[in-house]
Amino acid sequence: MNVLVVLSVILFILMLLIGGKKGVRSFISLFLNFGVMLLTVFFLLDPSVNPIIMILIACALISCINLFYINEVNSKTKTAFLSTVITIIVLILLINVMTEKLMIQGFSEEEVDELSIYSLYIGIDFVKIAAAMIIMSTIGAITDVAISITSPMQEIFNQNPDIKKKDLFISGLRIGRDILGSNTNTLFFAFFGGYLALLLWVKDMHYSIGQIANSKIFTSELLIILSAGIGIAMIIPIASWINSYYLVKMREKEALQGKEK
Repeated sequence: MNVLVVLSVILFILMLLIGGKKGVRSFISLFLNFGVMLLTVFFLLDPSVNPIIMILIACALISCINLFYINEVNSKTKTAFLSTVITIIVLILLINVMTEKLMIQGFSEEEVDELSIYSLYIGIDFVKIAAAMIIMSTIGAITDVAISITSPMQEIFNQNPDIKKKDLFISGLRIGRDILGSNTNTLFFAFFGGYLALLLWVKDMHYSIGQIANSKIFTSELLIILSAGIGIAMIIPIASWINSYYLVKMREKEALQGKEK
């Protein structure tokens, strides 16, 4: 426990020195997001609660913390939040269908021995729980890409106030293309890093390529990577278009008000 405290203090000091007030807010947001996740798990244990609706509320709260609390309320965070909401709603429809088709709900055979002493008849829809888990796994990457696009687009607009909406939109797409590859690879290596012990165990058990590909635990994690990648790819044009539309609309509105005066 002392090691965790020391690491937390080191992280706080570094975030304070490098990020200033925003770094402190980012540090606090870690605990706020953790609290949201704990509350979400608590409510998900109630069979009467719809996991999909609950996870949408949780994603909205996490997005508000990551965007509005850390970066304050401004045009960048507003458009990033709207882009995140639209992307999550579209993504949840795809994830819900894929979860049912791939049948990844419940526990894998690698986890059966540890859970054999417990009753699995707890009245919870594991299909929706699996979909909720995947959505929760993608929200961080999606909000990160959203603000990473809207923020430089705002700077481009400030440096060139007369830029056309189409040119601003194309600039957002170009920024997104640079982010897309690095973020997708980050998700890929995060999977292998987090499940390296499992991969070694699978190798030791002499799983064939077919058994690995059809393993529930492997498929579920691969679905998380693909879903997050799809979400990142989707939010790039969505955030670029919404932000370019909003900025140009505000410019036209201010110009019209200036003429009226």
